[in-house]
Amino acid sequence: MTAFTTRPEILGTFGVVTSTHWIASAVGMSILEKGGNAFDAAVAAGFVLQVLEPHLCGPGGDMPAIFYSKKKDKVEVICAQGPAPAGATIEHYTSEGLSLIPGNGLLATVIPGSFDGWMLMLRDYGRLTVRDILEPAIHYAEHGHPVLERVSATISGLASFFEKEWPTSHETWLPRGSVPAPHSNFKNPVLAETWKRVIAEAEAKKDREAQVGAARDAFYRGFVAEAIDRYAGSTEVMDASGSRHKGVISANDMAKWSAAIEEPLIYQYHDWTVAKIGPWGQGPVFLQALSLLKEIDIAGMDPAGAEFVHTLTEAMKLAFADREIYYGDPKFAEIPIEHLLSDAYANARRKLITSEASLELRPGRIPGFEAQYELTMDMLNVTSKTGAVYEPTMAHLSEKRGDTVHIDVIDREGNMVSVTPSGGWLQSSPIVPGLGFCLNSRAQMFWLKPGLPTSLAPGKRPRTTLTPSLALYEGRPTLAFGTPGGDQQEQWQLSFFMRYVHHKMNLQAAIDQPLFHTSHFPGSFYPRTREPGSLMAEANFGTEVLDALRRKGHNLTVADPWTIGRLTAARRDADGLMRAAATPRLMQAYAVGR
Repeated sequence: MTAFTTRPEILGTFGVVTSTHWIASAVGMSILEKGGNAFDAAVAAGFVLQVLEPHLCGPGGDMPAIFYSKKKDKVEVICAQGPAPAGATIEHYTSEGLSLIPGNGLLATVIPGSFDGWMLMLRDYGRLTVRDILEPAIHYAEHGHPVLERVSATISGLASFFEKEWPTSHETWLPRGSVPAPHSNFKNPVLAETWKRVIAEAEAKKDREAQVGAARDAFYRGFVAEAIDRYAGSTEVMDASGSRHKGVISANDMAKWSAAIEEPLIYQYHDWTVAKIGPWGQGPVFLQALSLLKEIDIAGMDPAGAEFVHTLTEAMKLAFADREIYYGDPKFAEIPIEHLLSDAYANARRKLITSEASLELRPGRIPGFEAQYELTMDMLNVTSKTGAVYEPTMAHLSEKRGDTVHIDVIDREGNMVSVTPSGGWLQSSPIVPGLGFCLNSRAQMFWLKPGLPTSLAPGKRPRTTLTPSLALYEGRPTLAFGTPGGDQQEQWQLSFFMRYVHHKMNLQAAIDQPLFHTSHFPGSFYPRTREPGSLMAEANFGTEVLDALRRKGHNLTVADPWTIGRLTAARRDADGLMRAAATPRLMQAYAVGR
């Protein structure tokens, strides 16, 4: 008899789509039905999510994707993480009276990356047109969509701030001065007109690839870039620093940048090869955790037991500590990634995992990086305060923070996409007049301390938290998965992957298991705080497990059942059978397929 799960594991042979909103999953599936492939479906779903979950992502945001192309027979990464503008210097920001980059407003903006990333995916890997993939988003922006309760709550919490400080956002998100009620039909006609104009400029060209190129030009070298330049350079905006600042992003910054294809980082874990984005994101944290856990008997642990939770938490503490010292944009800094993923390094670090919870931040010391280690630790001791840490998807915390969405798609040809779009959420900065969307706040992940891999510098990518995953089983592309959740993304993905690999659960059963995470290390989001020894776990672990975790020394916070994480996953078996699943948490993610 099949064990109970909150939803069935979806099975099919035609295609599967899973995402953090049921409408986006349905749109992705409709694209497959129309003859599009997994890449077309992911792009269309991505644009729709910008409309449906504007508190979590937007057209001004960013997007890393990891994917397998059957035609190229290769796993690759699209880096659509925009870098800092030319005017984004430490000197300028500190002259504005800042010691940390605020978590919102125009100074927190880097070059919007997601649009170019989506267009790159469409041009080089898809087969449909710009019109095909934008029309679903235009439909929901123009004719309306049911407002999520969390969108309504977010707008409600910001209504007075928008009215006083961000009037363009007030006009967009509170039409006729009223907060949109949950499940009411909400429209963004200005955004719809933006995408219609992009289509019109694209269709001035004849062939499909030229149309995609024209769409990219409209955004980065045309009317979109011009509108952003006018607004950011002329408007002082209130932000989290408590002061008003103009932006530094310009049309010239946008014109010079484009998304790029990169090789993934890979790590062999038993019969699985896991592929992640590079150290300009936090993807290597997942791989470092695997290296620490590879010689530990995870299969012998209860997947919902205290030993499992404790062991994974302690491994993640060590991996995230290394993130703080060594990760950053490899175009600007030497990143010792081979050393960090080596067996020798993991064997030494594994000895630090004991039966007691660590309360210390313990990055490894790597020869040749001693000065960087000391400089970073000295800065963190001053800048990263101990205190409550932002965790973006917990229902009982602030509705005023942004977060992320996720999409996994597999088609019958064997193409496989895992993508985690984010940024440009409605809380990040004011709506740009005439565009219907706002800019991102990813620059808050830079430090204003010189000499670090993550120090602010023009042209440098911020060390993003976005981290989609793709795994090969015995060398065959098999599994795409991911979740929103800022610094928690790798943690929730790790517990899912360990349960799936070692405890032989189906996708839905692994996702349904109770979740947990730590905020032990410095957060990536303003105000960059940390909670040493912290552990948040869902109440559905049960009293016995939670008490055991307290005895191990964890500073435990118990969350309500079914409130942590937004995991989705999709798999393709060797015989072509496809599977998909989505979390029941927040009651909006959905997997579809046939």
